[in-house]
Amino acid sequence: MTTSLDSYQKSVLNAFLNKEGRLKNMPSQKKKKLVVLEYLVQQLNDNQSYTEREINEFIKTYHEDFCTIRREFIVNGYMDRDEGNYIKRDETLWTKWQEL
Repeated sequence: MTTSLDSYQKSVLNAFLNKEGRLKNMPSQKKKKLVVLEYLVQQLNDNQSYTEREINEFIKTYHEDFCTIRREFIVNGYMDRDEGNYIKRDETLWTKWQEL
């Protein structure tokens, strides 16, 4: 998968992230929401286990509603949770916004 953003991703991120890179609000449309979630989870390290507190702090750098976003990471297959620890899943297992 290429690391450069396509025009759809750029337009969604420009619409929902402010100049500081914080999330203005979470898109309600599923495809746009997945673009934002994918962008956020890509900022995390591969193969690193995060505590719930660490994930919350990471999400809070982008948006105050860390509970919802953390849940969306799990529900949409971006992360796995095991005994309170979170790890980014392989990109091949993520819900693909491109397929919507």
